[in-house]
Amino acid sequence: MFFRKIGDLRIDSDKTQQEIADVLKCNRQVYARYERGIREIPVSMIIELAKYYHVSTDYLLGQTDDPAPHGRIG
Repeated sequence: MFFRKIGDLRIDSDKTQQEIADVLKCNRQVYARYERGIREIPVSMIIELAKYYHVSTDYLLGQTDDPAPHGRIG
């Protein structure tokens, strides 16, 4: 599921949930629910995360294992 990828990306980037929540302009507890798959993450936040991590939205959504964006994001 894509929520695992956002958690893995955050950990690999040595970021806290609070730091990513700040990027997304949301509450840390809300972001934690996205990571755990308890709450569905809005498309706008998926796009922001893809920009932040320099990966494709398809990667975040589990449509590909290739993290590289192939088109222009943003």
